[in-house]
Amino acid sequence: MKIKSIICSIVTVGLLAGGLTACTTEREEGKEGEKATAAKLEAQAKITKAEAQKIALDKVPGGTIKEGDIEKEKGKLLWSFDIATPGTKDITEVQVDALTGAVLDIARETVADQDKEKKEDAKVKAKNSKEDDDEKEEKK
Repeated sequence: MKIKSIICSIVTVGLLAGGLTACTTEREEGKEGEKATAAKLEAQAKITKAEAQKIALDKVPGGTIKEGDIEKEKGKLLWSFDIATPGTKDITEVQVDALTGAVLDIARETVADQDKEKKEDAKVKAKNSKEDDDEKEEKK
């Protein structure tokens, strides 16, 4: 009886360890996938990130870039920068065309707007993650 309990405990610990390892691996693969996607988009860009940053900062004098990345939005390849300005908590988002260097949009985001955008981004990430999981399951 004692041996049976010990064997069951060992098997349970082994299964838990294997499950945790699989979860960690999937999370790491997701991060690598995001980096690979960004690298592919950057390879398509004719305007470098540094050039796009300079263009964006010219539109927000005295600003500091808090975040910037490349993305495809509505079929356009663009650099998007969140720029903080001294004296305000608002962020100015500047979008620069990654092919031409033209400024596509300048928008001021309040703290409430930023919170809303973070929530929407989290929903999109969760949805994309679920779709990726579904695709993996279909391949199995």
